[in-house]
Amino acid sequence: MEGMYKVCDVKLTYNTKVKSSERAVIKDSNSAYSLLMNHIYDSETIQYREYMKLILLNNAKRVLGIVHISEGGLDSTSADIRIIMQAAILGNASAMILSHNHPSGNKQPSNQDDLLTDRVKKAAKLFDIQLLDHIIVTDSGYYSYLDEGRIL
Repeated sequence: MEGMYKVCDVKLTYNTKVKSSERAVIKDSNSAYSLLMNHIYDSETIQYREYMKLILLNNAKRVLGIVHISEGGLDSTSADIRIIMQAAILGNASAMILSHNHPSGNKQPSNQDDLLTDRVKKAAKLFDIQLLDHIIVTDSGYYSYLDEGRIL
């Protein structure tokens, strides 16, 4: 038929088989770091390349899910704000914690980390989603923007 356009079918899904009462609760940066190190980051690759993860939380700070946002090289990874917000909205999150690792072992944030944190916080605010923390993970510890008073 002339004049007709072909269009893509977009499906947005969120599947859960975990009861709310069985979901992990994030109480502070230490509990988030423990979750990330014990269940998310691979200790064999944390020093190899940079990964960005997003922890999605409900109002009770229970984990709705963890999203793999990106995978990069030795000293950087892609951080598309649209992908981060898409995951938070799709997951029906009321709060989120951004995380990435530094393969170098340096826990201190870079200028790019600071800019990303600010941009994600502003984008999340538009959707009434709270950015609770941005945690930089290394094999020997972590840096928390919240603990350092840099996210309020």
